[in-house]
Amino acid sequence: MRAHLAYLAYVLRHKWFVFLAGITLGVPLWQLLIHDWSKFLPCEWFPYVGYFDTPKARQRGDAAARFDVAWNHHQKVQPHHWQHWLLITDSDEPRLRALPMPERYVREMVADWRGAGRALGTPDTVGWYAANTRKIILHPETRRRVEQLLEIGHAA
Repeated sequence: MRAHLAYLAYVLRHKWFVFLAGITLGVPLWQLLIHDWSKFLPCEWFPYVGYFDTPKARQRGDAAARFDVAWNHHQKVQPHHWQHWLLITDSDEPRLRALPMPERYVREMVADWRGAGRALGTPDTVGWYAANTRKIILHPETRRRVEQLLEIGHAA
């Protein structure tokens, strides 16, 4: 029960910080209210609780595998994740192609990054983006917009 309450506290703190960031970024109110709604579904809730409960749980193959399935589900039903907008092309060698993200989801994604950083006590979103940009597969127009919102080399 303790693990469930701790995870609930984290999710609510995260949602609050995303809400605050989203308001400043012009994300629609309803979109901010339903942000990460799927984390409350059993298919995500229980694997997340099991994975984040203790560092040992992260090392157990079964907890990590359940978390991977839950995280994949989350990315596919939450369009504010860049992974949602990746197309696996149908060819002999599958490749990923980034599709352009609608503006409302780009703004929510940046708010999500800011909210996650604040909730975890690491609020340097620009530094986080710089450290992870090579791993983040974005359509060129989406990347340009993200960098404008983060005020990286552009006027916002």
